Amino acid sequence: MIDKELEQYYNTYRDLFANAGFKLLVQDLANNANVINSVEATKDSNDMYFRKGQLSIIANIINLEAQIEAAEESIQAEEATEESEEAA
Repeated sequence: MIDKELEQYYNTYRDLFANAGFKLLVQDLANNANVINSVEATKDSNDMYFRKGQLSIIANIINLEAQIEAAEESIQAEEATEESEEAA
């Protein structure tokens, strides 16, 4: 890692993702998303947009681990490229 602060940032997220509580949260949110995604329960267009917002937030939390891993891999790839360019 370029920076100790950034390394700590990713380590903290890894600790979070390894926590049983986070896994339960993601599971509960996925179950809730199925209920929220019901068109039949939507009262009107405002409710539909509200549900759309809820689903967007739930999706961000559910996909957070993959997003953080992708960001970390991207930084590591950049570092590897920079190191290989410096060595050449």
